[in-house]
Amino acid sequence: MSGSPRSILRGIGSYVPERKVDNQELSEKVDTSDEWIRTRTGIKERRFAAKNENTSDLALEASRRALDDAGVSPEKIDLVVVATITPDMAFPSTACLLQHKLGIPKVACFDLEAACSGFLYALDVADGMLSSGRYECALVVGAEKLSSIMDWEDRTTCVLFGDGAGAAVLTKEGEGAEMIGFQCGADGSNPSLLHQPAGGSMQPASQETVDSRGHFLKMNGREIFKSAVRVMERAAIELLEKHGFDKNEVDHVIPHQANARIVESLSQRLEIPLDRFYCNLHKFGNTSAASIPLALDEAYKSETFKKGDLGLLVAFGAGLTWSATLVRF
Repeated sequence: MSGSPRSILRGIGSYVPERKVDNQELSEKVDTSDEWIRTRTGIKERRFAAKNENTSDLALEASRRALDDAGVSPEKIDLVVVATITPDMAFPSTACLLQHKLGIPKVACFDLEAACSGFLYALDVADGMLSSGRYECALVVGAEKLSSIMDWEDRTTCVLFGDGAGAAVLTKEGEGAEMIGFQCGADGSNPSLLHQPAGGSMQPASQETVDSRGHFLKMNGREIFKSAVRVMERAAIELLEKHGFDKNEVDHVIPHQANARIVESLSQRLEIPLDRFYCNLHKFGNTSAASIPLALDEAYKSETFKKGDLGLLVAFGAGLTWSATLVRF
Protein backbone atom coordinates (compact mmCIF):
# COMPACT_ATOMS: atom_id res chain seq x y z
CA MET A 1 0.00 0.00 0.00
CA SER A 2 1.37 3.41 -0.96
CA GLY A 3 0.76 6.65 0.90
CA SER A 4 0.09 7.23 4.58
CA PRO A 5 -2.76 8.58 6.70
CA ARG A 6 -2.94 12.37 6.58
CA SER A 7 -5.66 13.12 9.13
CA ILE A 8 -7.80 11.39 11.72
CA LEU A 9 -11.59 11.29 11.78
CA ARG A 10 -12.01 11.81 15.52
CA GLY A 11 -15.80 12.02 15.74
CA ILE A 12 -18.99 11.97 13.71
CA GLY A 13 -22.59 13.00 14.29
CA SER A 14 -25.81 13.44 12.36
CA TYR A 15 -29.26 14.96 12.67
CA VAL A 16 -32.55 14.66 10.80
CA PRO A 17 -35.69 16.74 11.39
CA GLU A 18 -38.55 15.28 13.40
CA ARG A 19 -41.15 15.37 10.64
CA LYS A 20 -41.31 11.97 8.93
CA VAL A 21 -43.08 11.82 5.54
CA ASP A 22 -43.82 8.41 4.06
CA ASN A 23 -44.75 7.59 0.48
CA GLN A 24 -48.42 7.33 1.30
CA GLU A 25 -48.49 10.92 2.54
CA LEU A 26 -46.74 12.08 -0.63
CA SER A 27 -49.26 10.24 -2.78
CA GLU A 28 -51.96 12.46 -1.30
CA LYS A 29 -50.11 15.52 -2.54
CA VAL A 30 -48.78 14.46 -5.96
CA ASP A 31 -49.74 11.89 -8.59
CA THR A 32 -47.71 8.94 -7.33
CA SER A 33 -47.97 5.87 -5.10
CA ASP A 34 -45.98 4.02 -2.48
CA GLU A 35 -45.37 1.14 -4.92
CA TRP A 36 -44.20 3.47 -7.71
CA ILE A 37 -41.66 5.18 -5.45
CA ARG A 38 -40.39 2.02 -3.71
CA THR A 39 -39.91 -0.05 -6.86
CA ARG A 40 -38.08 2.72 -8.72
CA THR A 41 -35.99 4.21 -5.91
CA GLY A 42 -36.07 2.05 -2.77
CA ILE A 43 -37.26 5.03 -0.72
CA LYS A 44 -40.02 4.48 1.85
CA GLU A 45 -39.88 7.75 3.80
CA ARG A 46 -37.86 10.93 4.29
CA ARG A 47 -37.56 13.80 6.77
CA PHE A 48 -38.63 17.38 6.12
CA ALA A 49 -37.46 20.34 8.17
CA ALA A 50 -39.92 22.72 9.78
CA LYS A 51 -40.55 26.06 8.10
CA ASN A 52 -38.39 27.91 10.62
CA GLU A 53 -35.67 25.22 10.63
CA ASN A 54 -32.83 26.25 8.33
CA THR A 55 -29.83 24.42 6.93
CA SER A 56 -27.59 26.00 9.58
CA ASP A 57 -29.93 24.66 12.29
CA LEU A 58 -29.61 21.13 10.93
CA ALA A 59 -25.84 21.59 10.73
CA LEU A 60 -25.76 22.87 14.30
CA GLU A 61 -27.31 19.73 15.79
CA ALA A 62 -25.12 17.39 13.74
CA SER A 63 -22.01 19.38 14.66
CA ARG A 64 -22.79 19.31 18.37
CA ARG A 65 -23.09 15.53 18.20
CA ALA A 66 -19.85 15.18 16.23
CA LEU A 67 -17.95 17.40 18.68
CA ASP A 68 -19.32 15.40 21.60
CA ASP A 69 -18.36 12.13 19.90
CA ALA A 70 -14.84 13.44 19.29
CA GLY A 71 -14.48 14.85 22.81
CA VAL A 72 -13.51 18.19 21.28
CA SER A 73 -14.79 21.57 22.45
CA PRO A 74 -15.86 24.25 19.92
CA GLU A 75 -12.92 26.42 21.08
CA LYS A 76 -10.50 23.86 19.62
CA ILE A 77 -11.91 24.14 16.08
CA ASP A 78 -9.84 26.33 13.76
CA LEU A 79 -11.48 25.47 10.41
CA VAL A 80 -15.14 25.07 9.42
CA VAL A 81 -16.19 23.74 6.01
CA VAL A 82 -19.88 23.29 5.18
CA ALA A 83 -20.90 21.41 2.04
CA THR A 84 -24.38 22.42 0.87
CA ILE A 85 -26.46 23.42 -2.15
CA THR A 86 -29.22 24.82 0.06
CA PRO A 87 -27.48 27.49 2.16
CA ASP A 88 -29.50 29.66 4.50
CA MET A 89 -28.84 32.50 2.05
CA ALA A 90 -26.55 33.20 -0.91
CA PHE A 91 -24.17 34.99 1.44
CA PRO A 92 -22.79 35.07 4.05
CA SER A 93 -21.87 31.42 4.11
CA THR A 94 -23.74 28.89 6.19
CA ALA A 95 -20.35 28.04 7.72
CA CYS A 96 -20.12 31.54 9.18
CA LEU A 97 -23.63 31.26 10.62
CA LEU A 98 -22.76 27.86 12.08
CA GLN A 99 -19.55 29.22 13.59
CA HIS A 100 -21.51 31.84 15.52
CA LYS A 101 -24.19 29.39 16.68
CA LEU A 102 -21.57 26.95 17.98
CA GLY A 103 -19.41 29.60 19.65
CA ILE A 104 -16.37 28.66 17.57
CA PRO A 105 -13.54 31.24 17.59
CA LYS A 106 -13.13 33.66 14.69
CA VAL A 107 -11.41 31.15 12.42
CA ALA A 108 -11.51 30.23 8.73
CA CYS A 109 -15.08 29.35 7.66
CA PHE A 110 -16.48 28.76 4.19
CA ASP A 111 -19.08 26.84 2.21
CA LEU A 112 -18.25 24.34 -0.52
CA GLU A 113 -20.65 23.41 -3.31
CA ALA A 114 -20.26 20.05 -5.03
CA ALA A 115 -23.86 18.88 -4.55
CA CYS A 116 -24.13 15.24 -3.47
CA SER A 117 -20.34 14.84 -3.64
CA GLY A 118 -19.94 17.82 -1.34
CA PHE A 119 -19.13 16.08 1.93
CA LEU A 120 -16.32 14.02 0.39
CA TYR A 121 -14.99 17.09 -1.41
CA ALA A 122 -15.04 18.93 1.93
CA LEU A 123 -13.17 16.10 3.66
CA ASP A 124 -10.52 16.27 0.95
CA VAL A 125 -10.16 20.04 1.29
CA ALA A 126 -10.03 19.94 5.10
CA ASP A 127 -7.51 17.08 5.03
CA GLY A 128 -5.28 19.11 2.72
CA MET A 129 -5.54 22.22 4.88
CA LEU A 130 -4.67 20.22 8.00
CA SER A 131 -1.67 18.67 6.25
CA SER A 132 -0.41 22.17 5.39
CA GLY A 133 0.41 22.66 9.06
CA ARG A 134 -1.62 25.86 9.33
CA TYR A 135 -4.68 24.19 10.88
CA GLU A 136 -5.10 21.68 13.70
CA CYS A 137 -8.76 20.72 14.00
CA ALA A 138 -11.49 20.93 11.35
CA LEU A 139 -15.26 20.66 11.50
CA VAL A 140 -16.60 19.29 8.22
CA VAL A 141 -20.37 19.34 7.64
CA GLY A 142 -22.77 18.20 4.94
CA ALA A 143 -26.19 19.78 5.45
CA GLU A 144 -29.24 20.24 3.23
CA LYS A 145 -32.80 21.52 3.36
CA LEU A 146 -33.77 20.18 -0.05
CA SER A 147 -37.47 20.52 0.71
CA SER A 148 -36.94 24.25 0.13
CA ILE A 149 -36.13 23.75 -3.57
CA MET A 150 -38.42 20.85 -4.52
CA ASP A 151 -41.07 21.30 -7.20
CA TRP A 152 -44.31 19.73 -6.01
CA GLU A 153 -45.59 19.74 -9.59
CA ASP A 154 -42.78 17.40 -10.70
CA ARG A 155 -43.46 13.94 -9.31
CA THR A 156 -40.25 12.51 -10.76
CA THR A 157 -38.08 14.64 -8.46
CA CYS A 158 -40.11 15.70 -5.42
CA VAL A 159 -40.37 12.12 -4.12
CA LEU A 160 -36.62 11.60 -4.06
CA PHE A 161 -35.23 14.08 -1.59
CA GLY A 162 -35.14 14.76 2.12
CA ASP A 163 -33.50 17.03 4.68
CA GLY A 164 -30.70 16.30 7.13
CA ALA A 165 -27.13 16.94 8.19
CA GLY A 166 -23.98 15.06 9.10
CA ALA A 167 -20.71 16.33 10.56
CA ALA A 168 -17.19 15.07 11.21
CA VAL A 169 -14.28 16.32 13.27
CA LEU A 170 -10.86 15.91 11.66
CA THR A 171 -7.58 16.32 13.51
CA LYS A 172 -3.92 15.82 12.63
CA GLU A 173 -3.40 13.27 15.37
CA GLY A 174 -5.24 11.25 17.99
CA GLU A 175 -7.50 8.23 18.12
CA GLY A 176 -9.99 7.58 15.34
CA ALA A 177 -10.36 6.46 11.76
CA GLU A 178 -7.43 7.14 9.45
CA MET A 179 -8.12 9.05 6.24
CA ILE A 180 -6.08 7.25 3.58
CA GLY A 181 -6.83 9.06 0.35
CA PHE A 182 -9.23 10.96 -1.88
CA GLN A 183 -10.23 11.05 -5.53
CA CYS A 184 -12.35 13.96 -6.81
CA GLY A 185 -13.41 14.91 -10.32
CA ALA A 186 -15.97 16.80 -12.32
CA ASP A 187 -17.41 17.26 -15.82
CA GLY A 188 -19.24 20.56 -16.31
CA SER A 189 -20.11 19.97 -19.99
CA ASN A 190 -23.82 19.34 -19.37
CA PRO A 191 -25.01 21.15 -16.23
CA SER A 192 -28.69 20.88 -17.19
CA LEU A 193 -28.68 17.18 -16.25
CA LEU A 194 -29.18 18.28 -12.65
CA HIS A 195 -29.48 21.94 -11.76
CA GLN A 196 -31.41 24.81 -10.23
CA PRO A 197 -31.55 27.17 -13.21
CA ALA A 198 -32.68 30.44 -11.63
CA GLY A 199 -31.43 32.57 -8.76
CA GLY A 200 -27.84 33.10 -9.89
CA SER A 201 -26.25 35.70 -12.15
CA MET A 202 -27.36 33.85 -15.31
CA GLN A 203 -31.03 34.08 -14.39
CA PRO A 204 -31.46 36.54 -11.52
CA ALA A 205 -34.69 36.27 -9.59
CA SER A 206 -37.59 37.89 -11.40
CA GLN A 207 -41.30 37.41 -11.82
CA GLU A 208 -40.52 35.44 -14.97
CA THR A 209 -38.17 32.99 -13.19
CA VAL A 210 -40.73 32.49 -10.44
CA ASP A 211 -43.56 31.88 -12.91
CA SER A 212 -41.42 29.39 -14.87
CA ARG A 213 -40.57 27.53 -11.62
CA GLY A 214 -36.89 28.09 -12.31
CA HIS A 215 -35.95 28.21 -8.64
CA PHE A 216 -36.72 24.53 -8.16
CA LEU A 217 -34.46 21.54 -8.71
CA LYS A 218 -34.54 20.06 -12.24
CA MET A 219 -33.17 16.64 -13.15
CA ASN A 220 -32.85 14.29 -16.11
CA GLY A 221 -33.15 11.09 -14.10
CA ARG A 222 -32.37 8.62 -16.87
CA GLU A 223 -29.10 10.29 -17.88
CA ILE A 224 -28.06 10.92 -14.28
CA PHE A 225 -28.50 7.21 -13.52
CA LYS A 226 -26.18 6.17 -16.34
CA SER A 227 -23.58 8.79 -15.49
CA ALA A 228 -23.70 8.13 -11.75
CA VAL A 229 -22.78 4.46 -11.92
CA ARG A 230 -20.01 5.07 -14.44
CA VAL A 231 -18.27 7.92 -12.60
CA MET A 232 -18.50 6.30 -9.16
CA GLU A 233 -17.05 3.07 -10.51
CA ARG A 234 -14.16 4.94 -12.10
CA ALA A 235 -13.45 7.05 -9.01
CA ALA A 236 -13.46 3.99 -6.75
CA ILE A 237 -11.18 1.93 -8.99
CA GLU A 238 -8.72 4.78 -9.54
CA LEU A 239 -8.51 5.47 -5.81
CA LEU A 240 -7.99 1.83 -4.88
CA GLU A 241 -5.29 1.45 -7.52
CA LYS A 242 -3.54 4.65 -6.43
CA HIS A 243 -3.20 3.36 -2.88
CA GLY A 244 -2.40 -0.23 -3.76
CA PHE A 245 -5.62 -1.91 -2.65
CA ASP A 246 -7.60 -4.65 -4.32
CA LYS A 247 -11.37 -4.24 -4.35
CA ASN A 248 -11.65 -7.51 -2.43
CA GLU A 249 -9.94 -5.80 0.51
CA VAL A 250 -12.82 -3.35 0.90
CA ASP A 251 -14.86 -4.31 3.96
CA HIS A 252 -17.52 -1.58 3.74
CA VAL A 253 -18.86 0.71 1.03
CA ILE A 254 -20.80 3.83 2.02
CA PRO A 255 -22.31 5.07 -1.25
CA HIS A 256 -24.25 8.24 -1.87
CA GLN A 257 -27.84 7.39 -0.97
CA ALA A 258 -29.66 8.37 -4.16
CA ASN A 259 -31.34 5.29 -5.59
CA ALA A 260 -31.31 1.60 -4.66
CA ARG A 261 -30.89 0.60 -8.30
CA ILE A 262 -27.79 2.77 -8.61
CA VAL A 263 -26.28 1.08 -5.56
CA GLU A 264 -27.08 -2.37 -6.96
CA SER A 265 -25.53 -1.49 -10.32
CA LEU A 266 -22.41 -0.12 -8.65
CA SER A 267 -22.07 -3.32 -6.61
CA GLN A 268 -22.23 -5.39 -9.77
CA ARG A 269 -19.74 -3.26 -11.70
CA LEU A 270 -17.24 -3.11 -8.84
CA GLU A 271 -17.80 -6.82 -8.11
CA ILE A 272 -18.12 -6.02 -4.42
CA PRO A 273 -20.97 -7.93 -2.73
CA LEU A 274 -24.07 -5.88 -2.01
CA ASP A 275 -23.99 -6.93 1.64
CA ARG A 276 -20.86 -4.81 2.07
CA PHE A 277 -22.79 -1.68 1.05
CA TYR A 278 -24.40 0.28 3.86
CA CYS A 279 -27.70 1.90 2.89
CA ASN A 280 -30.28 3.91 4.81
CA LEU A 281 -31.86 5.39 1.69
CA HIS A 282 -35.22 3.83 2.55
CA LYS A 283 -35.46 6.01 5.68
CA PHE A 284 -34.09 9.35 4.52
CA GLY A 285 -34.19 9.52 0.73
CA ASN A 286 -31.53 11.54 -1.09
CA THR A 287 -30.14 14.18 1.28
CA SER A 288 -27.40 15.36 -1.11
CA ALA A 289 -24.28 16.47 0.81
CA ALA A 290 -25.73 15.07 4.05
CA SER A 291 -26.19 11.61 2.53
CA ILE A 292 -22.82 9.99 3.23
CA PRO A 293 -22.23 11.41 6.73
CA LEU A 294 -25.76 10.36 7.73
CA ALA A 295 -25.06 6.80 6.59
CA LEU A 296 -21.54 6.80 8.02
CA ASP A 297 -22.75 7.94 11.43
CA GLU A 298 -25.56 5.40 11.51
CA ALA A 299 -23.24 2.56 10.47
CA TYR A 300 -20.67 3.60 13.06
CA LYS A 301 -23.20 3.71 15.88
CA SER A 302 -24.65 0.33 14.86
CA GLU A 303 -21.16 -1.14 15.33
CA THR A 304 -21.00 -2.17 11.68
CA PHE A 305 -17.26 -1.44 11.58
CA LYS A 306 -14.48 -3.39 13.25
CA LYS A 307 -11.09 -1.95 14.05
CA GLY A 308 -8.87 -2.24 11.00
CA ASP A 309 -11.73 -2.47 8.48
CA LEU A 310 -11.24 -0.66 5.18
CA GLY A 311 -14.05 1.65 4.12
CA LEU A 312 -14.78 3.11 0.69
CA LEU A 313 -17.00 6.20 0.54
CA VAL A 314 -18.17 7.14 -2.95
CA ALA A 315 -20.53 9.76 -4.36
CA PHE A 316 -21.72 11.63 -7.44
CA GLY A 317 -23.65 14.85 -7.77
CA ALA A 318 -24.70 17.80 -9.88
CA GLY A 319 -21.87 19.27 -11.90
CA LEU A 320 -21.41 16.49 -12.65
CA THR A 321 -19.11 15.87 -9.70
CA TRP A 322 -17.81 12.66 -8.21
CA SER A 323 -15.62 11.69 -5.30
CA ALA A 324 -14.26 8.68 -3.46
CA THR A 325 -12.53 8.40 -0.09
CA LEU A 326 -10.67 5.56 1.61
CA VAL A 327 -10.70 5.30 5.38
CA ARG A 328 -9.24 2.78 7.82
CA PHE A 329 -11.63 2.38 10.73
